[in-house]
Amino acid sequence: MNENYKATMPQVVIRFFNYQSNVKNKSELTIDEYCLDLRLFFKFLVISSKKTKFSEDELDATDISGLTEAFFCKITLDDAYRFLSYCKNFRNNQEKARARKVSSIRTFFKYLKMNGYIDDNPMINLDSPKLKKSLPKYLTVEQAQKLLMSVEGKNKERDYCILTLFLNCGLRLSELVSIDYNKILFDETNNSFSVVITGKGNKERTVYFNDACVFALKSYLRVRPKDGVKDRNALFLSNRLTRISIKTVQHIVDVYLEKAGLGGQGFSTHKLRHTAATLMYQTGEVDILELKEILGHENLNTTQIYTHLLDEKLKEAVAKNPLSGFNVKKSTDDND
Repeated sequence: MNENYKATMPQVVIRFFNYQSNVKNKSELTIDEYCLDLRLFFKFLVISSKKTKFSEDELDATDISGLTEAFFCKITLDDAYRFLSYCKNFRNNQEKARARKVSSIRTFFKYLKMNGYIDDNPMINLDSPKLKKSLPKYLTVEQAQKLLMSVEGKNKERDYCILTLFLNCGLRLSELVSIDYNKILFDETNNSFSVVITGKGNKERTVYFNDACVFALKSYLRVRPKDGVKDRNALFLSNRLTRISIKTVQHIVDVYLEKAGLGGQGFSTHKLRHTAATLMYQTGEVDILELKEILGHENLNTTQIYTHLLDEKLKEAVAKNPLSGFNVKKSTDDND
């Protein structure tokens, strides 16, 4: 959690963060999101109780560090909807951003009720904005190959390995960065490589490497620095010989997308994960339950999005039928 934000939060909120981190095993990113959402919510409630119009600077300068438990007992469902309206109309937050804020508020008030800070949970019926269902964006096989062929430079083995693992294993960005060198396993019996990674909620799963990953990994390990390494457990190293950062990997991917002529099309590290999942599912050789385990999804509903991708392909195929534009009545009318 951002320590600057933590210092400005009420004690009960800090206890909530500690609970989510240490008991619920929520990731640092999730805690940061809770912090940002709740900080904004409480600042809005404090300043909107004093004035109807205020600037962003005034909102940001509002002090909430001294808020007591009595303050949270007085928050109502209507307060939450006023806040969401403000986020939509004045901050231009789209449905997804507002839905995240709803989730943060619900989780916090559930914690207050569970720990006896409030008698009744006013947010139990807080509705989330309806999200538009959108299909995940992904690279075609040809685009993925073009991306891999664009790799060059002094770190080409490392960068090629990073792209290959994204495109073949469907790893999350945080998972790839956190891979430890000593967690890579070689099974002599089956002549196969695998790695144990830690995903969302600190849940471990085994990721198996196909031939492309093994080739890329061996090529990188032959040139991976050995002397002066500051984090010997890290598989992927930065130029400073520390564990490579999330921002650096994002930059690497963006650079090669640009080189491959794929820049500015909405592709990202996460879209490479979607690419792996989509290509595996479209082959027909991987069923939805297997894909769920490969991706480390907690819910099958999350994985179901890839079945819709296939539905879209089927619709496109039917639409391309040469008879799709033929209509008997229309043809008869044209001949009259």
